[in-house]
Amino acid sequence: MSPGGPGSPVSQAGPVSPTGPVSPLNPASPVSRGRTRPVHHRGVHATARIVATPAGLPVLESAGPLALRRTRATGPYTRVTVVGAMTAPLGGDRLAVEAEVRDGARLTVDAAAATVALPGRDAGHARYDVRLTVGGESELRWLPEQLVSAHGSDLRMRTVVDLAATARLVLREEQILGRHGEEPGTLVTRLTVRRAGRLLLDQELAYGPGAPGGWDGGAVLAGHRAVGQLLVVDPAYDERAAEPRLIGDSAALTPLAGPAVLVTAVAPDALRLRRVLDEARAAL
Repeated sequence: MSPGGPGSPVSQAGPVSPTGPVSPLNPASPVSRGRTRPVHHRGVHATARIVATPAGLPVLESAGPLALRRTRATGPYTRVTVVGAMTAPLGGDRLAVEAEVRDGARLTVDAAAATVALPGRDAGHARYDVRLTVGGESELRWLPEQLVSAHGSDLRMRTVVDLAATARLVLREEQILGRHGEEPGTLVTRLTVRRAGRLLLDQELAYGPGAPGGWDGGAVLAGHRAVGQLLVVDPAYDERAAEPRLIGDSAALTPLAGPAVLVTAVAPDALRLRRVLDEARAAL
């Protein structure tokens, strides 16, 4: 993850703890203890964890480049912000975030800056896994900043969500294909959502070198370099299903076979993509 504005490639050397600088390669550092396993020539392996209950955050565990901070929230939501503690993901990295929202809890997870996938010394691809579990009568707003696929990078990202029947979810994903003036790296993302044990959505997208032919053609991106999804799952849709419709010139709202809607959008840049998804979110 790289600190800065949305899509910014600027990074910092490492996080700072109350006891001094934190190095992910220092086993005595607060971030490195526990679930971080640095591999000097094969990337960093790290898993960060969040557990939210109606009473608060019994688990908030940072790891490696994934620094979690409780931040100020409004309304009934507990809020956690992901702060980039070092440049990641790089080739060979294996990163993961696990979030569990227990029965009756309400959690918002956002990020301080865009995530920039970069090439590393390791020739292999990087992995970034997100595993979300949302319990009964609970709600998760998963609202990270953009994922930027820089030239020469190779990232596989997998998001798996398990929802209780009465859970609510707002999930946003945004992919920016290349920084300003450069070609994208290779990016493969997959989003799988299950509700009450039944599959609700299973979608895979692939872009850049090595992706199936036509990913940049008129039937897919039509030359756009920003693509995003907004998924809203709410039991209220059992009573009033959303109507399919276009949103502007480059986004569409599609009801799913369940109490959910999916908005997909393309845009020439990150700013206009966010505007379209924010408009859709407000309408929903």
